[in-house]
Amino acid sequence: MERTPSRIDPLHRLLGWMGEHHFHKRSRWLWKLVRLALLIGLGYSLLYPLLFLASNAIKPVYQNYDPSVIWIPRSTTMKNFYDAIKVMAYWKSLNTTLLVSVASAILQIVSTVLVGYGFARFRFRFRGLLFALVILTIIVPPQTIAIPNYMLFRNFDLFGLLRLVPGLTGGKGFINLINSPFAFYLPAILASGLKGGIFIFVFRQFFRGMPRELEDAAAIDGCSFFQTFLRVMLPNAGAAMLTVFLFSIVWYWNDFYAPSMLMSTNWTLSVALAAAKSNMNMLPEVGASMDMYLLTTRIQAACLMTIAPLLLLYVVAQRYFTESIERTGIVG
Repeated sequence: MERTPSRIDPLHRLLGWMGEHHFHKRSRWLWKLVRLALLIGLGYSLLYPLLFLASNAIKPVYQNYDPSVIWIPRSTTMKNFYDAIKVMAYWKSLNTTLLVSVASAILQIVSTVLVGYGFARFRFRFRGLLFALVILTIIVPPQTIAIPNYMLFRNFDLFGLLRLVPGLTGGKGFINLINSPFAFYLPAILASGLKGGIFIFVFRQFFRGMPRELEDAAAIDGCSFFQTFLRVMLPNAGAAMLTVFLFSIVWYWNDFYAPSMLMSTNWTLSVALAAAKSNMNMLPEVGASMDMYLLTTRIQAACLMTIAPLLLLYVVAQRYFTESIERTGIVG
């Protein structure tokens, strides 16, 4: 005997649907609160050091002894920045940093995009082994090859060819590239510069995700491999190139180890900032009083001036950088 449906069943279904609807609504609100808390915490951890530097850099020294002044100073001063510029030789260091970071980043893009495209699209003997060596360069600490690198650039001789032309080297048979930006340019040209292995990997993954029909269509139109790369593949790799360019500039800008070893007198900003603490004692006001606040306020001003160009670069290129990261991640 079949059971007749009860008249209460539609009411039960309606109540169940309303309960499920309210549950999903509460879940969405809970997720929004969790996401808001995560964003606030992440924003605080990122902005707190920057706000702390800015607050102390423009604050007169005597206000550090006032417990009522915490974040917003009662008056501002630029003396901390003037002393930091003097001690760091800021404009000279900035010029050296731009010569090293921007030029090396451009050269590194040219070399790594070629290598990455070759690994992604061509099959050749020992391709897997060579790519494993590229990955190995990412995990090898730079300290392990510091001495060989220094000796290489200190007595640079291109496969012994410079000894055949003694007039170019003044009879020495080698060229000293220490304290010269060419110590950074040459590795960048050969795709072995700072973080070069990571950039090769990024370009390889990017080109592997592009459809082969683009190359087939170019081949039908009579393009060679190199013409296909220049006219078809390279214009579509703008997002990856912008990502690599910005990351390369930031890493070269913040690098301390290689410039401190290869640039003995022409300091970059990272090296000048590291030496600023000891050089601050040469200022009459700081050296005579040995006041901790006199020293720290000027060091914080120097830190802010070191990262200021990168912050300006991010503000200008933020939209393009975000779009390039998204496109690179989707394709790669």
